[in-house]
Amino acid sequence: MCGIIGIYSNKEVSKKLYYSLYSIQHRGQESCGIAVSDGENINYKKGMGLVGDIFTEEKLSKLNGNIGIGHVRYSTAGGSHLANCQPLVGSCRKRNLAIAHNGNLVNANFLRDMLEEDGYMFQANSDTEVILYILARYYKGDIVESIKLTMDYIKGAYSLVIACEDELVAVRDPHGFRPLILGKINDDYIFASETCAIDILGGEVIRDVEPGEIVVIKDGKLQSFLYSKNYKCIKRSCIFEHIYFARNEATIDGLNVYNFREKCGMILAKEDKTPCDIVVPVPDSGWSGAIGYSNVRNIPLSEGLVKNRYVGRTFIKPTQEEREIGVKIKLNPLRSVVSGKRIILVDDSIVRGTTSKLIVKSLKDAGAKEVHLRITSPPVKYSCYYGIDTPNRENLIASNMSISEIKDYIGCDSLMFLDTDKMIEATNNVSTFCKACFDGDYPVKKIDERECMSC
Repeated sequence: MCGIIGIYSNKEVSKKLYYSLYSIQHRGQESCGIAVSDGENINYKKGMGLVGDIFTEEKLSKLNGNIGIGHVRYSTAGGSHLANCQPLVGSCRKRNLAIAHNGNLVNANFLRDMLEEDGYMFQANSDTEVILYILARYYKGDIVESIKLTMDYIKGAYSLVIACEDELVAVRDPHGFRPLILGKINDDYIFASETCAIDILGGEVIRDVEPGEIVVIKDGKLQSFLYSKNYKCIKRSCIFEHIYFARNEATIDGLNVYNFREKCGMILAKEDKTPCDIVVPVPDSGWSGAIGYSNVRNIPLSEGLVKNRYVGRTFIKPTQEEREIGVKIKLNPLRSVVSGKRIILVDDSIVRGTTSKLIVKSLKDAGAKEVHLRITSPPVKYSCYYGIDTPNRENLIASNMSISEIKDYIGCDSLMFLDTDKMIEATNNVSTFCKACFDGDYPVKKIDERECMSC
């Protein structure tokens, strides 16, 4: 779950890329990068750390050009190293280009073996480098045709932005697993993983890039191409984007994140009669569901957990130890609010169970009389091969325990999840979604025998 930005303008774009990346920092906190074309050369800067730490006024001033892309990275199956930072910059047939990717391929290892047999030497272990080499291999002067050939080979989830000397290209896989949104700012075009990156620049959201669509901006004009007239592109937008990753104001594939999360909380509340005194959300993605829950049951909503705003998202820390430490630093119970209370604790999901266990313990240590955990999504039982950090089912608590066992492990007084059908009801059926992490129905089967590499 990375975040990508692409901007085409008739003015300098480095600062616009910087502000847009800042707005989607929540999508990846391990590394970031910007690559900008001045019409002849592609200059870039990337590094390990947050956007605000890597880029200074001086560094941005050296990234001159009117076409650029940006990336914030969250590695999935591993590979938190400088060599995997994006965008990746290269050349093919004397043409420079930079590429940034959000998603995971299910056949990256197979393609890597094929390319290595052909003499390609890899510097990192990212899917993006595989895509770059496939693209270079089949590039013969027409970027769109080479992308189409590349899409014949790569399987899985990918939203791409590609900057060339004189054009900006955006690509979304034939199932549309990962979000990619087109916007406009006066005469500028912008592609982004979330609408907030467009909003922050005062732009207008035009539409989602469609599954299997290739969009090219050149000479100030937009052209759209389909991957294949013979391939039926079936949208399978990732439901976990709406459950956890995206910011509340985002609208992806016609579904507003806040409205969806609030409705999930409302549906869950209608099925719950547990006596309680207050509703407490787990910040931040639990707030919307807690508001919906509180409104339906007419139970006071209280800020029982104080969030340290200087700590990143604990779910997307690369190691289990870091996740556990991150939870303790990040959330602290407000003793005067929770002491002696029967609490309905609302969160968006349980993946490993680490966060929930520590939060429940901290609330009880702060004097909470009872803690009833309510999850506004179904149990995560299956691995995701499309870009979420659940590569092995052995790491998923719901894959190995019953709901009763999970309750005992976490230490809460009761536990409820939202049913899958009810979750889809909350989407108002505005799109079709991939929910393989809940039901095991994978739209694209995993091909690699080894675990998928990180994006």
